[in-house]
Amino acid sequence: MERDGNYDIAGDKCQPDSLLGGEPATSSCNLFLDHVGEVTLTFNSDGLSWEAVEPLVNDTSTCLGIKYLSNAATEIKLSDIYAAEFIDYGLLHSSRISRSMKHLLIGHDVKMYRFSVYGVQRNEIQPSRLVPVKYTFGHNNLQTCQMWVNRLNSSLNLKVERPQNLMVFVHPRSGKGLGCRTWEAVAPIFSHAKVKTKVVVTERPGQAFDVMSSITDRELNSYDGVVAVGGDGFFNEILNGFLSPRLKAPMPPAPSDLVHLVKDSYGSLVHDGNEAAEESTDQSEEQSPLISCPEQNGSRISNSDSQSHRHKRKREREQDQKETYGDHFFEDSAARDPDFQILKERFRFGIIPAGSTDAIVMCTTGSRDPITSALHIVLGKRVHLDIAQVVRWKETPKSAVEPCVRYAASFAGYGFYGDVITESEKYRWMGPKRYDYAGTMVFLRHRSYEAEVGYLEVDSDRSNLTFKGNNQGSRVQEKSSPCKPERRICRVNCEVCMPSHVTPGISGPNPYLRTENAKWKRCRGRFLSVGAAVISCRNEKAPDGLVADAHLSDGFLHLILIKDCPHAYYLWHLTQLARRGGNPFNFKFVEHHKTPAFTFTSSGNESIWNVDGELFPAHQLSAQVFCGLVSLFASGPEV
Repeated sequence: MERDGNYDIAGDKCQPDSLLGGEPATSSCNLFLDHVGEVTLTFNSDGLSWEAVEPLVNDTSTCLGIKYLSNAATEIKLSDIYAAEFIDYGLLHSSRISRSMKHLLIGHDVKMYRFSVYGVQRNEIQPSRLVPVKYTFGHNNLQTCQMWVNRLNSSLNLKVERPQNLMVFVHPRSGKGLGCRTWEAVAPIFSHAKVKTKVVVTERPGQAFDVMSSITDRELNSYDGVVAVGGDGFFNEILNGFLSPRLKAPMPPAPSDLVHLVKDSYGSLVHDGNEAAEESTDQSEEQSPLISCPEQNGSRISNSDSQSHRHKRKREREQDQKETYGDHFFEDSAARDPDFQILKERFRFGIIPAGSTDAIVMCTTGSRDPITSALHIVLGKRVHLDIAQVVRWKETPKSAVEPCVRYAASFAGYGFYGDVITESEKYRWMGPKRYDYAGTMVFLRHRSYEAEVGYLEVDSDRSNLTFKGNNQGSRVQEKSSPCKPERRICRVNCEVCMPSHVTPGISGPNPYLRTENAKWKRCRGRFLSVGAAVISCRNEKAPDGLVADAHLSDGFLHLILIKDCPHAYYLWHLTQLARRGGNPFNFKFVEHHKTPAFTFTSSGNESIWNVDGELFPAHQLSAQVFCGLVSLFASGPEV
């Protein structure tokens, strides 16, 4: 009945002791749900559910004389709830009439103590898109509302995967220059979820890199992750700032014609030109670029050394590797750096899309929607992501080779892709449209380049392997399949990608690099483009991506070689990329190789690569992939 303008819930069945006492598995109470009416609210280990106390008179809708039952939500899982908070004493609205309370008219407002539950539900039309929802409940008793809030928050606090403290970098000029507006739109979600955020709005290029590379591991450990509000290039800047000073791993194989001394953080690394010649004598089309390895005593091998001395030095290096790193030279190098290992196991990256393409977000969430990405973050979702280590080898005047390392999360491309990013830099004032204009201009030029590409060949059966990890390092297990495996598209809970229970990150070179049967192939000629995709690179221009069946963390790069061909044929290839369900690799001039590593040497003087949307000049380059090296606040696309 109604008392002094307040609504007295009929048959108040709420039991306060059951909510505060021994934390029972199930609790229930009669409450008032805003825009619905009186319901029995039940809390259990799965979440919340509610049911109308009595059948509702107007619980159906009519269209063309056909009655439909109401499809209003009646439950929400605890995993989809990210906040619960007490509001105040105020109005609640009823939009229905109960048979036992016909005095309660449609649109009648009542005053009660109120609390809100914030959660998510999936968009019915776009399943990968998350929609925020809020359910406001009321009760005449203040203590009852507070008990429900405390109970829900206690359960949410047990979810250790939820972030509590984040560093946020905002690129104000990213994409259409809406970086700050994008953050302002999603900031309330973090506020409701009680997630602390330290926001840094960048004022110059490279600022995010400088902050991430200079911050101490102790300070970085105080955060649960870093969020980038911007595009793929901005995320690449933050990723490189995180990895460059911290990741200690051997370099990838260098191009076979590099025979000079190479230095990295482990000391002196050697490439012996005579050794390379000896090992490739019987391989005209197959050649194995030497893998960089620690040089003993810091001495350098000269080309004039005798053959016996070279073999002796090789045996010494192998022994030195075993003594230094154990029987498995390329074990997880992060295990040799406990601080970094602990940091990256708990640390995650988030991306709130505000760029021109946002391919990484499209591949990891399935939607280019800032709200969806923000909800993935506050819910503590996790997905592992492969990272490519891209190395530019540059010879100095002293005839030493100095490597310059860049890490890529989505794509590295040369030729057409490098020319487009170079041309687009001239038209930054155009915003995202500059890529369309630059792409058209580069296509009309139809330039090809002389180059040599080497790649590690992997058997087709082995290219459908799943990485498994244990406490003795990573190993490779083959999935049993009596016939040729079908193409698998990466989705939520993908079986091909590294399972979530496996220790994330293989911070040394790919396990395939240490197999005895590793075979290297070499391809030389004129190319319109050379591309290496870490993920599928889905975007609005290519709905299936550059490689439709690429995965987020399977330990492979997808090397795409586009040989010189007539203009019309290349246009045909590009149109296949632009359509859903297209087959861009079904051409004689297109080669697609699934590989863990490759090398590149250009015959020209100018060689510009596109690495995650950023310029990277490299005449000689090599790359390898680290399986599941970092984690993102995401769960993979639903469709």
